[in-house]
Amino acid sequence: MPTVLRTLTSDAWLLFLTRFTRLFAYGSLSVILVFYLIGLGLSESQSGLVLTLTLAGDIVVSLYLTTRADRIGRRRMLIAGAVLMAGAGLVFAFTSNLLFLIFAGTIGVISPSGHEVGPFLSIEQAALSHLVPSASRTEVFAWYTLAGSFATALGALFGGAVTQQLQRTSMTPMASYRAVVLLYAALGIGLACLFARLSTLVEVSSESAQRASSVPLLRFLGLSQSRNTVLRLSGLFALDSFGGGFVVQSFAAYWFYLRFGAEPKTLGGIFFWANVFAGISALLASRLSNRIGLVRTMVVTHLPSNLLLILVPLMPSLFLAVLVLLLRFSISQMDVPARQSYTMAVVEAGERSAAGGFTGVTRTTGAAISPLLAGFLLARPSLINFPFFIAGTVKIVYDLLLYCSFRKLRPTEEQ
Repeated sequence: MPTVLRTLTSDAWLLFLTRFTRLFAYGSLSVILVFYLIGLGLSESQSGLVLTLTLAGDIVVSLYLTTRADRIGRRRMLIAGAVLMAGAGLVFAFTSNLLFLIFAGTIGVISPSGHEVGPFLSIEQAALSHLVPSASRTEVFAWYTLAGSFATALGALFGGAVTQQLQRTSMTPMASYRAVVLLYAALGIGLACLFARLSTLVEVSSESAQRASSVPLLRFLGLSQSRNTVLRLSGLFALDSFGGGFVVQSFAAYWFYLRFGAEPKTLGGIFFWANVFAGISALLASRLSNRIGLVRTMVVTHLPSNLLLILVPLMPSLFLAVLVLLLRFSISQMDVPARQSYTMAVVEAGERSAAGGFTGVTRTTGAAISPLLAGFLLARPSLINFPFFIAGTVKIVYDLLLYCSFRKLRPTEEQ
C-alpha cells in the first residue's frame, strides 16, 4: 500500500468508502437511464429535458447544502444529500409521469453521467483537505479519484450485465432497468448510514471559521476572501462542463446503440474499461503536477483527450470507436485531482466547502444545458455525431482560457 494511504485516518477511509458506494450507484444507473426513460414512453427530446432539469435541480440542492456546510455541519449536509438521492431513486422507480419524474429529478439527486453530482464531492474534498497535509493533498485526491473511477466502472459493468441477465429470464427489459433504479435508491440509504459514522474531525475548526467570519467583506454564498478567484474558476469550469454535457455517459451509451447497435451488456463492458483507464490515469496527476505544476497538468493532459473525443464518431466500426474512446479515457481524468487540489489550495481553509460547492454548482450548470441540446441532436439520424464534435471543441477552448488566466496564480506548495 502506498505510504500516503497508510497515513489516512478512519474518517478519511470512510470518505473513500462513501465515494465508492455513491459512484457505483451512479455508474450502474447511467448505463440504463436513457433506455429506462424511453421505455417509460418518453421521447429522446423528453429524456434530454428530464436530464437537463435533473442537473438543474442538482444546482439548487448543491448550492444550498455546500455553501452552508462549513457553518451548519458537513456531516449533516452529506446525510441530507444521501436522503435526497434515495428519494429520487424511489420516485423514478415507481412512476412514469413526466411531471413527477421532472420533480423528483429536480428536488433529488440523480446522476445521468455516471460522475459526481449533488453536494457530496465538494464537502468530501473540503473534509479531506482538513484531514491530510497539504504536501500530500494532490496524491490523496488522485487515489480518491481512482476509487470513484473504479466504482463507476464496476457500476457500469454491473448495470449492463445484470439487466442483460435478468432479461434472459422471464423479466421484461423495463423490469430489469427498474431493478437497477431500485438499487440506486437502496445505495442512497446506505450512503446516509455511512455519513452518520463520520466524526467531528471532518468539520471546520473553530479557528478557521472565526477567521473567515471576521473578514469585513460581504460574504457571497459562503465566500469572502476567495470570492474573486472562485468566480473566475467557476466560469471556466462551467464552460468545460457545458462541453462535457453533450457526451454524458447515458447519451454516449445510447449513441453506441444508435450507431452500432450495441446492447446493454456490451455497453457495460465498454464503460467499465473506460472508467478503469480513467481512474488509473488520475494516479499520474500527482507525479506530473510535482514536476510542472497543477495548472499545466490540467491543460497538457486535457487537450489531447479532447482531440480524441472529436475522433470517436469518425471511426467506421464499433471496435475502432471503442478503441479511440478508451484512449481518450486513459488520459481524460489526469486533470481531475489536479483541478480539485488546485481549487482547495488557492482558497481560505474556512471557505473550502463553499468554494468546492460553488465551482461544482457552476460545473453542473454548464452540464445541465447540454443534454437538452444533445437530445435534439440524437433524435435526428443525420446529427447524432455532432455532440462529440461540439464537446471536444468547447473543451479545447476551456483548456486554452484556463492556462492564460491562471498560469501565474500558484498554490503555496508550488511557490
